[in-house]
Amino acid sequence: MRVRLIPHVPFAGVLAAAIWIRVIAVLGYPAPLWFGDSPGYLASAVELRPGETRPSGYPFLLWLIKPFHSFTVMVSVQHAIGVLTGVLVYVLVVRAGRAAWPLDEPSGRWAWRAWLPPVLAAALTVPVLIPVQQVALEHMLMSDSLFAFLLLAAVAAALWRRRSTWWLGALAGAFAAFAALTRSAGLPLIAVILVAMLLRRAGWRACVSATVVFALPVVGYMFWFQSEYGQFKMAKAESIWLYGRTAAFADCRVIKPEPELQIMCPQRSDPRISPAFASMWTEDSPFRNIPGWVTGEEANRLAGEFAWQAIGKQPGDYANVIVHDTMMAFEWDREPYPTPWTWLQYDFPEGEAWSDSQALAAEKYDPDGGEAKVVQPWAGKIRTYQDNFAMPGTILGILLLCGLAAALPHVRQRGRWRPLGPATHWGTGAILPWGTSLALLVIPAATADFDYRYVVPAVPFACLALGLALLPPPRKPRPAWREPEPAAEKPEPVGEEPEKQKVAAGKDA
Repeated sequence: MRVRLIPHVPFAGVLAAAIWIRVIAVLGYPAPLWFGDSPGYLASAVELRPGETRPSGYPFLLWLIKPFHSFTVMVSVQHAIGVLTGVLVYVLVVRAGRAAWPLDEPSGRWAWRAWLPPVLAAALTVPVLIPVQQVALEHMLMSDSLFAFLLLAAVAAALWRRRSTWWLGALAGAFAAFAALTRSAGLPLIAVILVAMLLRRAGWRACVSATVVFALPVVGYMFWFQSEYGQFKMAKAESIWLYGRTAAFADCRVIKPEPELQIMCPQRSDPRISPAFASMWTEDSPFRNIPGWVTGEEANRLAGEFAWQAIGKQPGDYANVIVHDTMMAFEWDREPYPTPWTWLQYDFPEGEAWSDSQALAAEKYDPDGGEAKVVQPWAGKIRTYQDNFAMPGTILGILLLCGLAAALPHVRQRGRWRPLGPATHWGTGAILPWGTSLALLVIPAATADFDYRYVVPAVPFACLALGLALLPPPRKPRPAWREPEPAAEKPEPVGEEPEKQKVAAGKDA
């Protein structure tokens, strides 16, 4: 047992460092980092009602933590979820490695193979657990860290066995549903999971159970939303995000919208602010002149009609915007995007700005610790760490490219492309996390706008995909060798000797 634990020492070191970093973050900043969406999340948690503009899976977690009346407990729970995300990546890669090199193989010159899966898995958890972007996102009063964990759990359930069972399919569907209810970007990702299950020939029971179990919570949430707002949907403002996306390229001289939609033609007075942000949240936003603002039915209708007309009339411009924003995720240095101040909110600050809306929401959740605090010397330590342990986006691009390059040879078998069967190796499972990672970058670029916090949840899936792609096919354990036993002499049947003597006597005669 002790020998089997030794290969896990590298990951123990990574895990200890990750936990210590997060302990310092909580000591230096006992309250969360606030963002523009944070008061809305907190209000939904306090009142336990669905949010108007976003799904309320994350507020439900805040509601479960509410009895502690402590923001410190809240950020600690979120950091624990972040650590569990790294642990899940490690477990999946090690499990795949054990399928390739069983522990009960005879020792000898290949005994070093037992070290490879744990060491590889430990190395791949470093981008998940160590960069300051991961730590800061876990410290924010935002849904992203919970969303990444739930989606990774769904992928893990789909990959846990090469031949998925119905209950694993149901588990994958349940986690995917919870992820979609945490962030709407997770809604189309059930399609990625189902396609991967079909390619791996998971069986119709697993696929059907995943679909049904995914649909039940989502439909149930929509009924809850209808009981509150009278609309059978997940949010009031599902079209305004797509409108913000089209504001980056929409040209009313090309679109030629109807007079009713002329008000939606994008205006941009400050070039430092992204068109999507300006069209929704600044003085240039057309929603300020529409009753109900972004949550009104009229605003949502006009935004949807204009957005689809813009996409239909300018499909090439729409595709260019998606590619451009997706590639921004792989840049080495961050730029001040979408505004000169938004991207700075993802760092641990020297001091904490405190608005009236944040103070009001915080008092309802944590009467004693609502006001943000910066505690020295711990805050200084985490800021020093922040200056030295940030992961450039280029690293994520390298992880995705290497994962794709390592996975493709396993899909191509014997000189031609073949469907992936249950007997194929664990590396074929890299398709699911790799596609999920890419989808997490493309979906916001296609439906909303680029944001640096959207990049961080894609990292665990890129690391998992690379780990699974680098591993060889699984092998059946070799049976233990036994020395052959000497063959026993076959006794002659009783009564046979007289017959032999008669036959011999006849021959002599």
